[in-house]
Amino acid sequence: MTKAISLRADYDGTAVRRLAKKARDAAQVRRLLALASIYDGCSRQYASEIGGVTVQIVRDWVVRFNERGAAGLINGKAPGGRAKLNDTQRQALAKIVESGPIPAVHGVVRWRRKDLVQWLFQEFRVSVDETTVGRELKTLGFAKLSARPRHYAQNELEGEVFKKTSPPRWQRSGRNARPERTSKSGGPTKPE
Repeated sequence: MTKAISLRADYDGTAVRRLAKKARDAAQVRRLLALASIYDGCSRQYASEIGGVTVQIVRDWVVRFNERGAAGLINGKAPGGRAKLNDTQRQALAKIVESGPIPAVHGVVRWRRKDLVQWLFQEFRVSVDETTVGRELKTLGFAKLSARPRHYAQNELEGEVFKKTSPPRWQRSGRNARPERTSKSGGPTKPE
């Protein structure tokens, strides 16, 4: 059996408990209290029961605490996957979208994500998905725009003929246009 990794010598159980009292992250507090029990002389097995984890995870906590102190016991955000495009490729993508396609050179009259995927592969030998290109374009500040289709026979000059020119059906009624109220006896009532 191997020897357990020892904890930092600049802390003791009381100091670690003080850190746990100041901490705002519940998981960090649980880990600090488990390490405080080790400082107090309890076994790693007992510390794992306090933390609700295995002994191997307690060992990982000890390593993280020794390297970075109490801040090492906070759950960090996972770094995520590596970006598919680098900055040079993003700038080239932005430049080509800004300039627009040249039909004779690119073979298209407007850029679609599918066309940009093909262009990126031909230019940089980078294989990306259409959704990745869409996400990159959105990050670069581009918005998806599509022209509204027009009827082939539509004439801009004749459009005025079809606009609504009739007055609205409702009109504000005058003050005397209200019907008189009648009383229970059937006669008109006096206005209040």
